[in-house]
Amino acid sequence: MDQHRDQQEWFNAVLDTMDEGIHVVDARGVTVVYNRAASQLDGVSVGDVLGRHVLDSFPSLGEEGSTLLQVLKTGQALFHRAQTFTNIRGIQVHTVNTTLPIRREGKIVGALEISKDFTYVKHLTDQLSALQEKMIGRKPKKQQTVGAQYRFSDIVTTDGQMLQTIRRAERAARSQSPILVYGETGTGKELLVQSIHNASRQTGAFLAVNCAALPPSLLESLLFGTVRGSFTGAENRAGWFELADNGTLFLDEVQSLPLDVQAKLLRVLQSGEFSRVGDARLLHTNARIVAAMNESPEGELAKGSLRKDLYYRLNVVRLDLPPLRERGEDILLLARHFLEKWNQQLGTRVKRLSEDTLAFFQTYPWPGNVRELEHVIEAALNLMDGEVLTLADLPLPMQESARQYGFGIRKAERQKEELAEFSSAEKSAIDIGGVFRRFLLPKNQQAM
Repeated sequence: MDQHRDQQEWFNAVLDTMDEGIHVVDARGVTVVYNRAASQLDGVSVGDVLGRHVLDSFPSLGEEGSTLLQVLKTGQALFHRAQTFTNIRGIQVHTVNTTLPIRREGKIVGALEISKDFTYVKHLTDQLSALQEKMIGRKPKKQQTVGAQYRFSDIVTTDGQMLQTIRRAERAARSQSPILVYGETGTGKELLVQSIHNASRQTGAFLAVNCAALPPSLLESLLFGTVRGSFTGAENRAGWFELADNGTLFLDEVQSLPLDVQAKLLRVLQSGEFSRVGDARLLHTNARIVAAMNESPEGELAKGSLRKDLYYRLNVVRLDLPPLRERGEDILLLARHFLEKWNQQLGTRVKRLSEDTLAFFQTYPWPGNVRELEHVIEAALNLMDGEVLTLADLPLPMQESARQYGFGIRKAERQKEELAEFSSAEKSAIDIGGVFRRFLLPKNQQAM
């Protein structure tokens, strides 16, 4: 008896360490397991749920709205199913549930539900959709460039491969055909796509969606829109296909879309037609679809994360962005560009990068590409005091990388670089005294 009690206490302790809500009911729908995370998620105490029927604890769900009761009735598992309900405190809760039948000797004896809380994410996406509707509704169509601020002239490059990609993108901007952009993270995919939108004949808004950043269960309703009553808590709301009508819808990391949503996207690409979630009426959009991937499209096709038919429809116009490590002189060109940009934004007066820093930048492989280069320079300018950006000013992980590539961080490097900017008298004083410039200069020059 004591051993059984110890095992039960150990089991409950394990359940209470989990971040996901765990809810188990028996064949009658009565709760037999309900952990602390589920209690916090639902806003009720464990004692108010254990031993009670699901609908006694959550009456707002109803038999059709409860995923646990659905699984008990059908015996079919439900994966990543969105659910919205009002808890006993009157707070609306949004969850994504995976619900599985529990069988013993072929009979359904209960159901297990694992829940994740997406209330905050749902609230933010609703706010975003409402804000986009307002922004788009306020602007005259002929002036709409909502969300797209970059043009081809903003792309900093002298690289032959990059220039060829830009020329192809400029030609592609004239048509309505779908575009597939491939490039590693940080290569500037959205910069290119915004430029295409601003060079096109599209008069509507530019909307960008990172498909990997949103829960799969929410993506369908966000893309296609919803009608009141299509699921518990659903409201009449336009999706991004409607909001981007006559504009451009940019789907970044499109391979992250669930396969069933990819099938619906294919229909939009082929006919421009779609339906809101829970509605049989067909709607039409003139949005141009531009998709992007940070992994090889052919590799994602082989893995099965990208539908073949969708791949062939998207791959009408293909634009590949080279990684920064293959863009030769662009590394130094971009480094100087970002130095000037962040000097203006931060009010700093850094004049140049040291020779060692420039040499290291050309050697380093830049796995984060252009975005990583910009962030490194921004970080350095935020914390440095001198007028020359040296290896010693780089963020610590970059300093470690510099050492690994054979670039030593010398303590005297900053002083050596600064000495080149001063008069010979100042040089002698610093060489002898080893003190900082601000203690040597007259007070009226210290702020210069």
